[in-house]
This record gives sequence, structure tokens and C-alpha cells, in this order.
Amino acid sequence: MTTVQTLTFSHLLNESVKKNGQRPALAFVGEEPLTYRQLYEQIEALQAFLEKLGVKPGDRLAILSQNSPNWGVAYLAIVTMGAVVVPVLPDFSPAEVENIMTHSGARILFVSSGLRAKVDGFQSNRPEHIILTEDFSLQNPAENAAVYMPGDKPTQTYSADEEDVAAIIYTSGTTGKSKGVMLSQKNICFTALQCGTVQPIGPEDRMMSILPLSHTYENTIGFVFPLFNGASVYYLSKPPTPTILLPALKLVKPTLMLTVPLIIEKIYHNKIKPTFHKNRLTRFLYSFPPIRKKLNLLAGKKLRQTFGGALKFYGIGGAKLSETVEKFLIEARFPIAIGYGLTETAPLLAGSNPQNHRLQSTGPVLQGVTLKINEPDPVTGEGEIWAKGPNLMKGYYKEPELTEEVITPDGWFRTGDLGIFDKDGFLSIRGRKKNVIIGANGENIYPEEIESVINNFRFVTESLVIEEKGKLVALVHFNREEIEALYQSVKHEIASIEDRIEEIQKDLHKYINARLNRNSQIQKVIAHWQPFHKTATQKIKRFLYQHPEKGQA
Repeated sequence: MTTVQTLTFSHLLNESVKKNGQRPALAFVGEEPLTYRQLYEQIEALQAFLEKLGVKPGDRLAILSQNSPNWGVAYLAIVTMGAVVVPVLPDFSPAEVENIMTHSGARILFVSSGLRAKVDGFQSNRPEHIILTEDFSLQNPAENAAVYMPGDKPTQTYSADEEDVAAIIYTSGTTGKSKGVMLSQKNICFTALQCGTVQPIGPEDRMMSILPLSHTYENTIGFVFPLFNGASVYYLSKPPTPTILLPALKLVKPTLMLTVPLIIEKIYHNKIKPTFHKNRLTRFLYSFPPIRKKLNLLAGKKLRQTFGGALKFYGIGGAKLSETVEKFLIEARFPIAIGYGLTETAPLLAGSNPQNHRLQSTGPVLQGVTLKINEPDPVTGEGEIWAKGPNLMKGYYKEPELTEEVITPDGWFRTGDLGIFDKDGFLSIRGRKKNVIIGANGENIYPEEIESVINNFRFVTESLVIEEKGKLVALVHFNREEIEALYQSVKHEIASIEDRIEEIQKDLHKYINARLNRNSQIQKVIAHWQPFHKTATQKIKRFLYQHPEKGQA
């Protein structure tokens, strides 16, 4: 008989602390970890401090900070006392941060010292208190102001309800306007527990956290999930550049990681693929499947060592992974797993693990969740994915009309994503409904699929396919450094680097159209020399690039 869990942070965290008190919980790489017992004591001390500042259940408190153990302490102190946490993405502009503080009505802001400048220029609605996350010191305190004291205990006992709002998460998304997604205690705790049905995790596991904790993907799956199961989580004290990340991976030897496609795609295109194409002989040998598989397997062993040698789950989510890169990872026997979800579903809806992974599929539906394809195409079976389950948000904060647009009267959430199920119930995503381009013959054209082809071409870093005056246009961000290096080696044959770039654009145009059906042919390739603006999960903000002839360098 299964035990019914109380889906609140207080209950589930208390259970984990009882079981794992002396085990490591949170740490910066290379520093002494907080044990679960120490984590709990710091949470209590911070709650006592917040009580002195007048915080009550239901109050909103924001966190604008780089990842750190204290980020987690602040988050858990807020939600376990029944208040509402408002995580703010570190890359939001000062104006966006101010808008979020105003819209959410957050009384208190936790901020790390490196991001403090973003709040110094607030024109209005300054929070009542600003607390530095490094040491929980009060910034600009009044005389006789409250002080954070390690070892303090709250005066009250808090017990939030499952249906109470735990977090309001503002997403920049790809539509321009941020919306405050209200997630309940139940939404987040249910998802965190159900993650264990996709990939078991336990006290011996180590999670390396490199994505922003303010994003639901990393927050629920990379923070709450491991903590409810006694695992440890490690953070970098500096941005995850290769010189910082690679030594950290060797030190921590993580067993689990979460990333977005861009990270592993960069490794493949910049480090792995060039070794297979460095000369005509290796290119020739690599073209034979049996040899290719053996070479990929060898590359996979080196890649696993690069990630510390103990990795058993490398989760990829937030955007679509290149099919070419995915094929390599499968043949390399690298432990990839694909997940699918949205902020509005806290976030996971479907997911695979390295054992049941299938090419270009996000895996089966998460246990306890129901997905359906609404009005599927009678021929292809494709249609918009609708979701229902305990992880479905309570709605958009202060936006009932927007909430009604995405949640049907009978409780289905319209994801806006197009997908299809195979005969075994594995879900595949075709693209965003709003991104679909209707061709001249009425057929659906999925720009994400064309971009996957483009991004596999040498010299391409990333791309964006849009419709302009009825024609398909590819905006392509080329790797100029690689092109310049090639030009230096053959410049006696080519008049200028601009001529070389023009040749590459023509070659790319031919390459794309040779691999696409007639309806998806690209009419024009435009060089885009600056990186595209992206969301926290590295999805390009498409709405910014509707007029390709403007602003190109």
C-alpha cells in the first residue's frame, strides 16, 4: 500500500533532514558543504530574522542572486514559512527587475553583491528591505534594525497548505512580455517527487548545478528534487566558463547534471566534430557507419572523463537538441536524457532517462500527469499538446484573462507546443505552435527542424529561420574566428576574407536546400554576426528578429 505524501515543503524537507542530517546538502565547489542539519538550522535562523522584519505567510519576497547555498537557504526559509518566493533571473535588465518587484508587490529583496547595481537605480516602489545573500546582512538598515543571528529560532510554527502559492516565477519567454506564473506548494513538491520515477536519486548522488536557480527547470529538478532525496548539490562561485567548470567537474565528479542543448552542442561542434573532419582521411573513415560508431564510442569515453567520470544522468531540456548531436551522444553511449515541460507545469511533463532514451523523443509522460494531442491531424497525428495534473499552475498572477486563454474550463492547459505520440506513448515535440510557418501549399513548416540542419554546417554557431514576405529566410550566426583561421591558411588563394565568407554563405545555402524537402527550401541566407538574444534556457527570442534586413552587422 503506497503512503500518501503531504505535498508541502515543510513536510518533505523535515523528512529529508531526519533521514540525512549529517550528509552534505549544499556547497560551493571546493568548500565545506552545509549538512542537512546545518541547512535546517540556517533556514530557522533566517525565518527568525524575517519575523523581526514583519514577514507573514502570503507576503512576497524576491531573490535576485547568482547560484549559491545561501540562495537555497533563502528560498526554503520563505516557502516553509508560507510566504511566496519570487525568483528573478540574474540576466534580467534593471527595468525588468523593477517591473517584477512592482508587479509582484515583493516587500523584501535578497540580492547578491554582484547584482546589487541592478536595484540601485529603482525609480519607485523600492522594497522595504534589501538583504545581501552572501551573509544575510540588511542593506541601509535603520537605527536599531533587526540583525540576522545564526542560531536564532523562529517564534512561530508554520504550516503552509498544499494549495498555497509557493512561488511566482516571471519568465521572459520568447514572446517579449513576462508573466508571473503562480506555482503552489503542491505543484512544485509533486513534480520534485515524481522526478524520481524518471531517474532514481539518493544520498550518494552529487548534482552539479550550472543553470540559474531562478529558472523552474533547475529549481525543481536540480535543487528541490535532490534535497528531498538526500543528495548533495554543488555550485560554482564564478560563471561556468571552461576554465572554471572543467576543474570543478573533476573535483566533484557529479553523478547528475542538468543542461540546455547549447552547452553540449558547443562542445560537439567546437571540440569533437573537428577531430573527425581535420583531414580528408579522417573524414573519409568517419563516413563509414561501423568506423564512425567506434570513433564516437572512443570520443564518448573521453567526454565522460571530461565530466568527472561518474556521470550517470545528463539531463537536457529547455529547447530542442540537434538531431546530429543527439545521434553522436547515443553512439558515444553518453548518459543523456531529454525532458519536456514548461514553467506553468513546474516544469516536467514528460521525460526519459539514459536507459529508455529514444532519438528525438522527450520520453513517456510523467507519472500522475495526463497529456493529450488536441485535434490531431488525421494524417500525421500531430497537434497541440494539452496537459492536466497536480503540477499545473494556479494561474498568472493578477492576469485572470491570460489564465483563461491557456487553461480550458475543464482544466486542460494549452501548452502551445505541437507534438505527436508514438505507438509506445513516447512524446516527440515538433515545435512551437506560434512558430509554425504555413507554406504556399498550406503545409506546416517547422523552423526548428530547418535550424537543426543549418546548425550542423561547419562555421555555423546558431541560426534562426523566419518568414519574410512569403519567403523563408535563414539568419545565421557564423563563427568568425574559425572562418578567419581558415582564411589565414589559404589566403594566397582567396582575395579577401569577405570573399571567403560570401563563398561559405553560398555553400551553406546549397547545403541546406539539398537536405530539405521542396516546401522547406530557404530563399536567402543572411549573416548575423552578433549572438542572438536568448532566454534563460538559451532559446532565441524570436520576436526580436522579424525584420532580418535591419540591424545586421
